[in-house]
Amino acid sequence: MIGVGASAGGVEALLELAAGLEPDLPATVLVVLHQPAEAPTVLPQLMDKRCALPVRHAENGDGLVPGTVLLAPPDHHLLVVGDRVEVTRGPRENGHRPAIDPLFRSMAVELGPSAIGCVLSGLLDDGAAGLLALVRHGGTAVVQDPEEAHFPSMPRSALDQVPGAVVRPVADLGVVFSTLAARPVIGGRRPSPELVREVALVRSGGSVDDQEKPPGPPAGLVCPDCSGPLFDLSEGNLLRYRRVGHAWSEQSLSSVQEDGIERALFTALQALEDKADLQHRIARSAGDRGAARTAERARETAHQALHSAGLVRDLLADRRAGDSA
Repeated sequence: MIGVGASAGGVEALLELAAGLEPDLPATVLVVLHQPAEAPTVLPQLMDKRCALPVRHAENGDGLVPGTVLLAPPDHHLLVVGDRVEVTRGPRENGHRPAIDPLFRSMAVELGPSAIGCVLSGLLDDGAAGLLALVRHGGTAVVQDPEEAHFPSMPRSALDQVPGAVVRPVADLGVVFSTLAARPVIGGRRPSPELVREVALVRSGGSVDDQEKPPGPPAGLVCPDCSGPLFDLSEGNLLRYRRVGHAWSEQSLSSVQEDGIERALFTALQALEDKADLQHRIARSAGDRGAARTAERARETAHQALHSAGLVRDLLADRRAGDSA
């Protein structure tokens, strides 16, 4: 079983990967690509034209047939359950549905050493935690060479967690997959209860043991999706947080927090500028009526609002300069 995860720059990588898959590949290939829920996609058709194997969107209950390629449909996670796949609208992970980590975790639970996980081009770090879980349960990690990836963040994050992964250009992955899939399966370990529970949460939509806190101490952070408290599931240098179904990696949580801060600053700037405009109107109206004291208070309030707006504008400019540096 081969699981492939991709995000930004992933369409190009997946098309090149499809062209290199060998017709006698003795494995099922499952693919997760980050994509907007509402966006139509023709990726299965594009891959199918280039691939020696049949390619299509996965349907709930599809069997794991060697020599086939199944893609996660938009707005659905793709999981392995027994000898079949499950397509589910479970909670978003790292802000995505489909997400890569749930697929890799389910492969670790169900397949152990028979699982091969591959991370391609993408932003941030989805897939890194799942790939680590897969390797810990006897599976094999493959990562696109970050030097050739359009967006190397996901491959580099995967290598940070699994430095011993097989690293190759996408053009070589077809041969790599055939070689790895033909190897005898050796060893493996029983999946941990925590890993089994995480997979169950995605399958159930986050309703498993809703009253039970996730393992780990409170993180003192708030989930951006549901505003509930997050719990710390970090291990070593892998920082990870969960709120029942919602799960966040270090980079994904940081990114969505940054977006939230910028939106809040823009909202504050607009509100302060609107306040100054209204107070100027009040001052003019009061002046026309001869209410000098009311006009003066309104002008002072407008001045304070514009001063505060200037501070917010400077803060936004500093953040943009820091992002571009």
